[in-house]
Amino acid sequence: MSSDTLADIGMVGLAVMGENLVLNMEGKGFTVACFNRTVAKVDAFIEGRGANKNIIGCHSLEELVGTLSRPRKVMCMIKAGEAVDALMASLMPLLEPGDIIIDGGNSHYLDTSRRVREARAHQILFVGTGISGGEEGALIGPSIMPGGAIEAWDSIRPIFQSICAVTPDGAPCCEWVGPDGAGHFVKMVHNGIEYADMQLICEVYQMMKEGLKLSNEEMHGIFSRWNKGRLDSYLIEITSEILGFRDEDGSYVLDLILDSAQQKGTGKWTVNAALEAGQPLTLIGEAVFARSLSALKDERVLASRVLEGPVQPAGEAGGMVDDLQEALYASKIVSYAQGFQILSAVSHEEGWDLDHGGIARMWRNGCIIRSVFLGDIEKAFIRDPKLASLLLDQFFKDAVHHAQAGWRRVVAAGALRGIPMPTLSAGLAYFDGYRSARLPANLLQAQRDYFGAHTYERIDRPRGRHFHTNWTGHGGSTSSTAYEV
Repeated sequence: MSSDTLADIGMVGLAVMGENLVLNMEGKGFTVACFNRTVAKVDAFIEGRGANKNIIGCHSLEELVGTLSRPRKVMCMIKAGEAVDALMASLMPLLEPGDIIIDGGNSHYLDTSRRVREARAHQILFVGTGISGGEEGALIGPSIMPGGAIEAWDSIRPIFQSICAVTPDGAPCCEWVGPDGAGHFVKMVHNGIEYADMQLICEVYQMMKEGLKLSNEEMHGIFSRWNKGRLDSYLIEITSEILGFRDEDGSYVLDLILDSAQQKGTGKWTVNAALEAGQPLTLIGEAVFARSLSALKDERVLASRVLEGPVQPAGEAGGMVDDLQEALYASKIVSYAQGFQILSAVSHEEGWDLDHGGIARMWRNGCIIRSVFLGDIEKAFIRDPKLASLLLDQFFKDAVHHAQAGWRRVVAAGALRGIPMPTLSAGLAYFDGYRSARLPANLLQAQRDYFGAHTYERIDRPRGRHFHTNWTGHGGSTSSTAYEV
């Protein structure tokens, strides 16, 4: 490569995602400069996977910036948090007005909003972009969710839409999401939904294994069959493959894995955001807590020796496998309904005007939650861009109506057999709560008013007026200040 060749984009961070994105970009015809804090990784990459390619290895940020065409585009794939702030502080003195910094890691969206403002004060354009698809997606085509300084979009669009996945009908799984931290917020909610999808599948697996006494090979066949229908998705596909995978000695690898789950925090961030916005993200919340409970492995082993549950009946597969399919599908609808509900609430609060149909389209391929199901969600928001809940769309309303009998049988069977189903049951509870014209919150409000004079509204008076009752006869008439969370 000529020494005076300028790169189209620079990459800081050569862990697996950074390396694969560089190779993806180079494979699509772009010249890429790269830098890593441990410069030996740069040399190893250039001499290894990056050999004889249009990739420029750099040993300093100054060298990286000097290789870039204008406006300079510097993308970082590094650990979220202080490392991103430190990189920004080092980069901005090297850049000129109109240059672009892109954070492709899993940063918290509020941090991204702050960085957009800080960069703009120096006339630098900051983009926070969610990237999903893991190692394979980064190399062959991920889902990309950019947000931040819209002025940067025309410069980065040709690169991002060249390297991203595409939907079955050829649309890029990458569009501008919105201002501030919108891109990272959408990626965060994606990850929360991913938590829920995975936990739902795990609960179905546990019922099959412990409740129905199915073998790994039988479960492998069931998930393979499901992956050819309406549950067709990446996570169902890999679950089938995992169930059928054997070690060198013929044993199933899955049966040798410790049942203690880890997490990186994006699921927790999603639940925290829902709490701040006052949104009932119950299913995703239970998925996060299920991981926390699994991590108490030693404590659970002790508890299993002293706490008794119901006697497990003999395995009776029968129609239960079909019921499990219905329960999984219906719960998945609730999970995505809740996910899009938090997207809508925060979008309204922040003034982002998120395109829900466009988000569903970006998730249809390349990302971890990619599925046929997302095509139906995209269609629902095309029919009604202001749809309050997926449960109110005719397609999903009919689907849940058809599935709910089997869903209820599964949740009941889990309770009777002592098999935990936190997300399957939370999904059903949310569905029953959402479809209830009247909930027992009237009693809750009475209790709050009784002990704290917190007031209540009345059904025979206009909304917005608050009342207090002297329940004991010896209380005063002064009430507490009402406020909304």
